[in-house]
Amino acid sequence: MPSHEWPPLPFPDWAATCDTLHMWTQIVGKTRMVLTPLQNHWWNVPLYVTPRGLSTSPIPFGRKTFEVEFDFLAHQLSIETIDGLEHSLPLKPCSVADFYREYMDCLHSLGIEVHIDRLPAEFADTTPYDQDRHHASYDKKHVENFHQVLVNADQVLKQFRSRFLGKCSPVHFFWGSFDLAVTFFSGRPSPQPPDADSITREAYSHEVISFGFWPGDLNFPAAAFYSYTKPAPQGIDKQTIRPEAAYWDTKMGEFILKYDDARASQSPDQAILDFCQSAYEAGANLARWDRNGLERH
Repeated sequence: MPSHEWPPLPFPDWAATCDTLHMWTQIVGKTRMVLTPLQNHWWNVPLYVTPRGLSTSPIPFGRKTFEVEFDFLAHQLSIETIDGLEHSLPLKPCSVADFYREYMDCLHSLGIEVHIDRLPAEFADTTPYDQDRHHASYDKKHVENFHQVLVNADQVLKQFRSRFLGKCSPVHFFWGSFDLAVTFFSGRPSPQPPDADSITREAYSHEVISFGFWPGDLNFPAAAFYSYTKPAPQGIDKQTIRPEAAYWDTKMGEFILKYDDARASQSPDQAILDFCQSAYEAGANLARWDRNGLERH
């Protein structure tokens, strides 16, 4: 039987809400990106899972500091500053354009002025945020389920991360691709294709094996755990990984364990750990990583 601790999250049932929330997180995430200094592999831009939702963590503004959090329990967006000021917006059905305007008004009322790129990132619809009135859905129950999945996945990925001694990212939520991810590094630089853009060059400047959870999209309408190795070593698509339901997706170019398959297993946590470990071994062995020096034994 499916675990009640891992709630259902069928993408078709909440696709409209997912896309709206995706755009909202981009607006908030770009605030952090604009105001913080660049860190390697864009580690200054993601959001972080909290018991209540997703947070920017503290953001500098001059000599001040503020934090923005999506509270998926109270269904509100909260903004708090170091000098005790705070403002909140209800999370409810409203357009991306209205959310953008109200959010910017809140920042302005707190003395925070920021200008972000209003074009969506890594999203098929490129309508600017301040003009997007067709994404306007917010289903509380599906958002609560999404939050519960993020909390669970965050815990499991952090447990998996503890096995690795080499350079490793935090477990963080990228608002561009709308996924929770953790990335291991071999320590070796990675050759870049001549046509790579600035985002790709920074993200994949070194060899990586990445793992994460993604709620799906219109092209792949299913929530899934994933893993990929970059550069992809020859033969990785022929590797067998665990559990049995996991597979190599040729179109995605990565290993996939669908969320429903993990959720239906006797122990979803163990199924996800097995998936990450076997995907790591497949990539690390073929790419000849120094596993003895990089892993906790």
